[in-house]
Amino acid sequence: MRQRSFLVSIVVIAILMLGAVGSYAYDAAHDHQIARGVQAGGIAIGGMSTSAAKAKLSRELTPVVQRGVTVVFRDRRFDLDAQRAQTRLDVDGMVRDALDRSRGGNVVTRTLRGILGGHVRANVPASVTFSHSEVDSFVHQVAQSVDLAPQDANIGISGGSLRKVEARDGRRVDEDRLRQRVETALAKVNASREVAVPYTALHPRVTTAQLAARYPTVIEVNRGAFQLTLYKRLKVARTYTIAVGRQGLETPAGRYVVHDKEVDPAWHVPNSSWAGNLAGQVIPPGPQDPLKARWIGITDGAGIHGTDDLGSLGTAASHGCIRMAIPDVIDLYDRTPYGSVIYVI
Repeated sequence: MRQRSFLVSIVVIAILMLGAVGSYAYDAAHDHQIARGVQAGGIAIGGMSTSAAKAKLSRELTPVVQRGVTVVFRDRRFDLDAQRAQTRLDVDGMVRDALDRSRGGNVVTRTLRGILGGHVRANVPASVTFSHSEVDSFVHQVAQSVDLAPQDANIGISGGSLRKVEARDGRRVDEDRLRQRVETALAKVNASREVAVPYTALHPRVTTAQLAARYPTVIEVNRGAFQLTLYKRLKVARTYTIAVGRQGLETPAGRYVVHDKEVDPAWHVPNSSWAGNLAGQVIPPGPQDPLKARWIGITDGAGIHGTDDLGSLGTAASHGCIRMAIPDVIDLYDRTPYGSVIYVI
């Protein structure tokens, strides 16, 4: 009886030893084979040798990686090609990771899985490298092209008339988010190769609707037409016939602001040769004072004033000032507060 038990034990040990040797032999024979069920970058490579898996991954994924990435903003497209991005597909690393997944467990479990047709449910992510500095440079270039400063509503002169400059929204590219999107598209072979530009809308500080309140009174002096136009809330309130500076003493063109107003102003005669012996004197209101009734100063001694020389109106006759009929300058004076904008064209 004892002898029989001993023999049985010997047989069992022998079977176990043979099984272990067989398992090790089977496992060693499949040391470079990917387990069934394993994928890499979404490509099935289960049951393949490592060399065959590398060839398949290169064949199917390299064309995807080499397509680069396109950034889209409305109808504009910006391409980051694979050469500039220095994109590389690490096939060796992917297969190495797939083999590690295949070799999970121990000799016995691997052998049984192989013999019985078991699968390993694993998908190794694609291993793609690229130049982060090139991505940064590309993203910054896109931002410079797409960024747009908002435009405040304003007024200006165009075609000899006052015009509104419409407000416009701007935008600022979110470079951090765009960088993340581009890098994701480069790194993941199953991601879209087109990404949209993320941006923040920038709104103007002054809208078109606010212009009339911002510019309640505007004066336009058209020297060529000898006409002064008064605008109230950007609508024509009245036009007046004027005289402007003669040749050599032209009324200066530009954009000005009313900074001085006087009733019955004295004339501070400029120290100029045309003033003769009056140069530098102050002529008080009266018959000798050419500045009649009102004065609206605009710049460097030039301004708008009344005149009793009605025959000069409609001509270039002054020494740089803008002349108006006395009733007209009184009317304009009363309707023009300090800070009003004056365009001389």
